Amino acid sequence: MGEAVVIAAVREFANRFLGRGEATITVPSFDGALKPNQKLEAADTLLTCEAPEDLATDGRNLFIADGPRLMCLNGGSPSEIRTFDRPISALCVLPEGGLAVALGGREVRLYASPSAEQPSVTFADAAFNAVNALAPAGDNTLIATDGSATCGVDDWARDLMELNRSGRVFRLDPGSKSVTALAQGLGHAFGACAHGNGVLVSESWRHRLVLVTPGASPRIVLAHLPVYPSRLTRAAGGGYWLTAFTARTQLIEFVLREPAYRRRMMTEIDPAYWVAPRLRSGLSFKEPMQGAHIKTMGVIKPWAPPRSYGLVIRLNPDGQPLYSLHSRVDGVNHGIVAAIEMGDDLVLIAKGPGRVLRLPLAGLAEEFCQ
Repeated sequence: MGEAVVIAAVREFANRFLGRGEATITVPSFDGALKPNQKLEAADTLLTCEAPEDLATDGRNLFIADGPRLMCLNGGSPSEIRTFDRPISALCVLPEGGLAVALGGREVRLYASPSAEQPSVTFADAAFNAVNALAPAGDNTLIATDGSATCGVDDWARDLMELNRSGRVFRLDPGSKSVTALAQGLGHAFGACAHGNGVLVSESWRHRLVLVTPGASPRIVLAHLPVYPSRLTRAAGGGYWLTAFTARTQLIEFVLREPAYRRRMMTEIDPAYWVAPRLRSGLSFKEPMQGAHIKTMGVIKPWAPPRSYGLVIRLNPDGQPLYSLHSRVDGVNHGIVAAIEMGDDLVLIAKGPGRVLRLPLAGLAEEFCQ
C-alpha cells in the first residue's frame, strides 16, 4: 500500500512538471458524436421559471422544481402542487407513482403521491450536504448523488475552484430507512442512473462517467469529455440522456492550475465575475473573456470560447455517445441541467435563461446518426 502511494505521488509530480494527465490545460474538441449544432435553439419554450432546477414525469404529468415550488404541467397551464421552506435541489418519480424530493441538498422526502400532505419517509442524514440528483434503483431503493461535502448545492463554482474531490453516492432504502454510502471522493458527483448491477454516475470535475458497483472502485465508462456532465435519465429506446451544464475552456483549465491566482480571485472578486464556468453569460461588462476572440463588430462568434453553453448527449446502452444537441456560445438556451423523455418529446431545463424546453424526438436520431 505504501509503495502504491509513493508511485502515485511521483506520477502526480511528474504530470504537473510536464503538464500531462490532470495537469494538462488542453480541452478535447467537440467532434464526432459531439459535433456542434444549434438544435437546442430550435426547441419550443414550454414554461419560463424563476429558478428551474429539475424535472420528473410519470408519463402523464410533468413535475418541475422551480426554486421552493413544486409545479405540475399536464397539457395546459402549469399548476403549483406545493411550496417548501427550502429550494428543491432534485426530483424523482418513484416506481409506484410516488415522488422523491431533495430539499436544499440536505434532506430527501418521499411522498406516496405528488399531492400527499406528509412524507411517508424522510432521509435527513448528517452526511447530506449537496444532494443534486435522485434516481430509482431496481430494488425499490433510491440513488442520490451529493456533489460536495463542503460546498452547498448552489456553490458548485467554488467547489471547482477549490479543487474539491468530496462528492458521494448514496443508496436510500425506504423499507429500512437506511442510508448507505456507495462511493466517495468523487469530483462533484452530479447525476446517476441504474445500470445493470451498478450505477452510472456523472463526475463533473473529472469530465467523465463512471460505473459504481458494490465493493469495487468506480470504473470509467466515458472519459475526456469537453464539458462538465450532470444529470442522467433513461431513453425509451435504450441508453441514456446525459446533460452537461456547461463546457470546458483552456482558460479555466489554466486557472485551475494557478493556486495563488485562484486564492486572490475568490477573496477579492465577486463570485459572479470569477473566471469560472457559468450557466449564462454576456449580461455584464464586468464578465471576463470579452475581447475580440469572443465578438467581432458586436456579434458573438458561435465558435468562441464558451463561458456558458447548452448541451445534452444521447448515449447508447453502454454509455457511449450517439449524437448531441447544442446551444452554442451565440445561443441562449445554456445551462442544461435536466433532460427527460415524455411521450414523443424530450423535455429539458435550460437553467441559464430559466426555461423549460420541448424538442420533438421524431427524426433526431436519423438527423444526426448518418
